[in-house]
Amino acid sequence: MQIDKLRGRELDQLFEAILSLKDVEECYRFFDDLCTINEIQSLSQRLEVARLLQTGITYQNIEKQTGASTATISRVRRCLTYGNDGYPMVLNRINKDEKKPETEEETVHE
Repeated sequence: MQIDKLRGRELDQLFEAILSLKDVEECYRFFDDLCTINEIQSLSQRLEVARLLQTGITYQNIEKQTGASTATISRVRRCLTYGNDGYPMVLNRINKDEKKPETEEETVHE
């Protein structure tokens, strides 16, 4: 695990800060202060590349859709194949959240 080389108080603090965020708006505020626009866009682009790779889309189509370089696409593919399963874990979670059925309370108020 490559992240073991980075482990330490400062990285733990960063991850704890991220875990403390309550909603998307807080994420926007925190990451706007923490990162440059290009850094944020790069991170979101990599996640989108991972999502598209999981659906079987070709490198060429991913490049067209996201603007990601083939080097970035290859790096993400390597992580999907040999990494720590971080991308699949997160993508599965956000996909489940998007597909949540309506609760009874939501149905009653309609």
